[in-house]
Amino acid sequence: MTKENEKSCVFRTSIGGQALMEGIMMRGPEKQAIVIRKPDGTLEEKVDELHPLRERYRILGLPFIRGTVNFIETMVDGVKALTYSASFIPDDEQQEPDKIDMWIKKHVPEEKVEKALVTVSVVLGLTLSVVLFMMLPTILAGFFSGVVGSGFLRNLLEGVFRIGIFLGYMLLVSRMKEINRIWQYHGAEHKTIHCYEAGLPLTVENARAQTRIHPRCGTNFMFIVMMISILVFAVVQWSNVWVRMIMRLVLLPVVVGISYEIIKYAGRHDNIFTKVATAPGRALQHITTAEPDDSMLECAIRSIELVIPEKEGTDRW
Repeated sequence: MTKENEKSCVFRTSIGGQALMEGIMMRGPEKQAIVIRKPDGTLEEKVDELHPLRERYRILGLPFIRGTVNFIETMVDGVKALTYSASFIPDDEQQEPDKIDMWIKKHVPEEKVEKALVTVSVVLGLTLSVVLFMMLPTILAGFFSGVVGSGFLRNLLEGVFRIGIFLGYMLLVSRMKEINRIWQYHGAEHKTIHCYEAGLPLTVENARAQTRIHPRCGTNFMFIVMMISILVFAVVQWSNVWVRMIMRLVLLPVVVGISYEIIKYAGRHDNIFTKVATAPGRALQHITTAEPDDSMLECAIRSIELVIPEKEGTDRW
């Protein structure tokens, strides 16, 4: 966040968002809104009431527990939103359905198909993340066990591999044309939230003037997870690579829980600790966000308007 934005920030909101395929999802304290720019240029709006698990089970809203719960809920809702946004892709850009797709469409209810797709996507997404960013670095560091005898240094080397793989992955996907469009919508989301937090009227002109870098971005969260994992995983000193991988899985909720509390604190405060903690993630946002066009800002503005609560102040972070 630039100094100008810091000075103009009236309050911090709990409203957050996610870039979609030609659209944006915004989550407020009570509602979730998806706004898609359809091929004909009009906006498609979808608003749902939110009923988080912590409302039914208060223990899930406690510090260091709420992080993992919130991460899973957000991921599930995010996959659903992406699936919904993909349904607006013009037919000529979609692959022709094969015989299996036709049979499923004919014999299986659409609702069940959607639930199955979301479940599979979440499981595959979590599995890929764990394998790429948790298991693979542990395996790579294991090759150096004979050279690096110290458990601390081996864990540090593993952390370097983890961050390197993460940065390489982000740079690789950024080369895709479709991803660049999503990065632009990501920038529109951040600019619009900054505009709202500055207390300015939600217009394209006001939103365009804001920075596209935001301290509560998911990019910041992921990088903090990488850094915290180095500290938490340091308690595991076993030389056996398979034992270390199992312990990584066991300690992963701890890492996510701590990281969530840090990003939550960073969203509320501006001090030396938060600036240092979010500096790598802020820098990485120059890759994961891009300058949006006016139509994208219009989409973001409409999506945030749909989730702003009626009672003023209830969305304060």
